[in-house]
Amino acid sequence: MSEKHKLLTIGQFAAMHGINKKTLMWYDEIGLLPPAFIHPENGYRFYSYHQSPILETILLLRELDVSIPEIQNFMKNRSAESLKYLLEEKLADLDRKIAHLQAVRTTLCTHRQNMTTLLTMDLSEISLVEKEERSLITVDISRDISFEEEVELITTQTEKHHLGRLHDASYGSMIPVSSLQNGVFDDYCRLFIEIPFLKKKTGLHTQPGGTYLRAFHKGDWELIPKRYQEILAYANQRHLTPYGYSYEMGINENVIDRMGDYIVQIEIPVCK
Repeated sequence: MSEKHKLLTIGQFAAMHGINKKTLMWYDEIGLLPPAFIHPENGYRFYSYHQSPILETILLLRELDVSIPEIQNFMKNRSAESLKYLLEEKLADLDRKIAHLQAVRTTLCTHRQNMTTLLTMDLSEISLVEKEERSLITVDISRDISFEEEVELITTQTEKHHLGRLHDASYGSMIPVSSLQNGVFDDYCRLFIEIPFLKKKTGLHTQPGGTYLRAFHKGDWELIPKRYQEILAYANQRHLTPYGYSYEMGINENVIDRMGDYIVQIEIPVCK
């Protein structure tokens, strides 16, 4: 007799597929995978080699979080077409989960980099850094807009772009460089939201790639104009021309209790 026609005990069959015997017993009880043979005298369950692909399909679907009722329905109407449809649906779900996990990883890397910066930074230093182009969601604001209205605008945008958690994104504010050069250091015109998994789309703000001036300011917000004056003087001394917007972002909100310890990162694109 061919090996493929021999029957396996429930223990052998379970071990071959890396599962518990109780799982097979449960599948039998709910009619999902009955044994190939049940001994009439002792009730022992036996399985055939040809049931292995069926079990592996069930285990794969369970790993993809397909519900038992869905699998039962599939098993009753098993075909290449129905399996293709089910797998395509679950692959789409899996792709969404992978995208989310990649976004979470990017967020964690950003937080780790911020903590590294906090531990090693010289707050008085102004440096040049290279940044890649990125797409930002922005909302227009003005001096007349209330904090509550800003929160509402942010909430609307996060819902529009299906942001699941606030920690999945980075937030900040923008000031036109032209305002800074004219001595207007509080002309905050936009709030920005950076979502790591957001693809470039029409209507989003493109933060240009290239060379940026990076500086930090800690504490009293009334002193930030002085910091901007230092940044502009640094650029002038090195024959660098700031352009576009200044991008401000807090980097230590999750490790402080007092606003006096708040550190804002300032980044301004420059060209020679």
